[in-house]
Amino acid sequence: MRLLIIGTLEGHMSTAGQIALARGAKVANVTNIDDGLSTLRSGRGADLAMVDIRLPIGDLVGRLKDERINCPVVACGIVGTDADAAVEAIKAGAQEYIPLPPDPEMIAAVLEAVTMESDAVISTDPAMRQVLEMAKQIAPSDASVLITGQSGTGKEVMARFLHTNSRRSSKVFVAVNCAAIPENLLESELFGHEKGAFTGAVARRIGKFEEADGGTLLLDEISEMHPRLQAKLLRAIQEREIDRVGGSQPVKVDVRILATSNRDLEKSVKDGDFREDLYFRLNVVNLVLPPLKKRPNDIEALARHFAEKYAELNGFTPQPVTPEAMAVLKAHEWPGNVREIENTLHRAVLLSQGREIGADAILLTGSQSAPTAAETASAALETSALGDQANDQNGLVGKTVAEVERELIIDTLSHCLGNRTHAANILGISIRTLRNKLKQYSEEGFSVPMPGEAEQRVS
Repeated sequence: MRLLIIGTLEGHMSTAGQIALARGAKVANVTNIDDGLSTLRSGRGADLAMVDIRLPIGDLVGRLKDERINCPVVACGIVGTDADAAVEAIKAGAQEYIPLPPDPEMIAAVLEAVTMESDAVISTDPAMRQVLEMAKQIAPSDASVLITGQSGTGKEVMARFLHTNSRRSSKVFVAVNCAAIPENLLESELFGHEKGAFTGAVARRIGKFEEADGGTLLLDEISEMHPRLQAKLLRAIQEREIDRVGGSQPVKVDVRILATSNRDLEKSVKDGDFREDLYFRLNVVNLVLPPLKKRPNDIEALARHFAEKYAELNGFTPQPVTPEAMAVLKAHEWPGNVREIENTLHRAVLLSQGREIGADAILLTGSQSAPTAAETASAALETSALGDQANDQNGLVGKTVAEVERELIIDTLSHCLGNRTHAANILGISIRTLRNKLKQYSEEGFSVPMPGEAEQRVS
């Protein structure tokens, strides 16, 4: 991953950068917000920005939004001296707060939680091993690859696996979520723009094609791309050159294209929603990832992997998954696939009691969708996962769903030492939804834990 450090904080930021380097990150360091924005516009890019809390983080977040630059921001400040600034940074849009001097495990946890980057494919099931063998065979080539499968099956992980095992592995891997960016903004995101090309284009910005030059570009959920933009993408792939929005000269690029989709693209072609010529250009090789329910042998391997991963990231002593808990996992249908089992084991690591992960720590989602916070509250209370109130179900009588939801969210956040990302994973809600809820509670006068404000768990 690429880390951009903005600020100095008496040398502590450099120390954090050295830790990140040791963890495999590529690190760039600038001293102020303007230089940070210039770096992000220039095509050097970043997957995460760690920012000195004394700098105007709200201004940075606002300018990133105005210029449509998608880069998560983490605030960093010295322990015991920047408490108020930490609160303001979170309110201003920072995703996390890291106390300094930096702790190596904390840096690793935040990098993992914010970027969720991984190129390790965990599998023992024959159905998935066949796909992996094909992936290893085609990885060294420059051929375009279409990776298809249900949501949560690990399509982006497979794309990173292809890049890591390719001849371009020493170059950058850039991912663009085509479903998350409006059509009128996606063109600029992919191809870049010149200053003044449209309202808000305050400076030249290099797009993802140029940013990925020499490396790999992943077009995630490409089936969501508008047909007009598909035509421009096809030309870029065929001619190996792009036109910036508002530009007068084409720019040559050398990029390997990987694309993912959770839809049936052949049907989309027949329905006229996806260009046939683009489909054939992308579909040189098609890797089809089977859903987790069709690779049952992977459930145990993934459960053990995620249990170890999140124990390490949270600084806990590794806990084995009991046979009873494993039986519960194997009996589940896993509609959310690998992403669902990862979140389930993350919750289990944080909520487990004793030296093992038992069945009572396994909070499963419903068969159709993830639980709401209120539904999770009921499950948590039934399993005694969140404390002494658990066995007193009569404590719910007379309370509204909103009250139960608020208590669960605040208690979970406290349990996670104020870490918004971890709390959102446990609750089964998005980080944006969690932040909106916390903002509402603060405005209503309720005390909301800030990062580091809860009592440390003894492992």
